[in-house]
This record gives sequence, structure tokens and C-alpha cells, in this order.
Amino acid sequence: MSNNPEQLRYSKEHEWLSAAENGVATVGITEHASSALGDVVYVDLPEVGDTVTAGETCGELESTKSVSDLYSPVSGEVVEANQDVVDDPSLVNSAPFEGGWLFKVRVTGEQDDLLSADEYTAYTAG
Repeated sequence: MSNNPEQLRYSKEHEWLSAAENGVATVGITEHASSALGDVVYVDLPEVGDTVTAGETCGELESTKSVSDLYSPVSGEVVEANQDVVDDPSLVNSAPFEGGWLFKVRVTGEQDDLLSADEYTAYTAG
């Protein structure tokens, strides 16, 4: 069973969102999603300066099994993309909540239906 950090919030598309620090939040995909994808071999992230919209696609993750869209749980401007994940996509599988984060965004709005860790665990169990 996935271990979902309590301090994060989660989307029904299986992205996680850190609390914003100075208006900037970090986005990644959950352990549940990385397990379902299998071995991630390619990551396409939004670029610094791009505007992302809550609930809309902003990139792709390609695994040995499939290609999956990446959705942004918030609206805002991308201020950093994780180059380490682009260079080594396996970080998404090995450390989805640590080194496998995907991008940082200056938040201007967020999805209304973000879940707590307990809610997300229940959502993925059902």
C-alpha cells in the first residue's frame, strides 16, 4: 500500500502538491501512480515561464507500459523544472515524494477537489 505523506495534498489524477512556500508549491506524481505506470523512461515537463492551469495537462510521463498525461493540480507560472528527473526518469519510481518531484509553480489558483492523504488513500483503495 502507498505511503502518502500527510503534509501533501493530492489530485484525483494522482499528482501531489506541497504547501506553497512564499507562493511556490512543488508538484510530483504519487507512489500509486508511479507503481501503476511501471518503469518511467521519459519525462516531458513544462518549461520555466510556462503558465499551467489547474486540472489541465502540462506534460507527459512515458513508461515501458504506456504514456500518461501529467496534470497540474494548480494554476500559475512554472518557476523550476526538475532537470534531475529529465536526466534520470527512474527517480519518479524510486523517490516520487523526494528527488522525483517534477516542477515548482508560483500558485495563482488550485483545483477545488484536492484530497488529504487519508482521502487520497481511500480514493485509490476503491
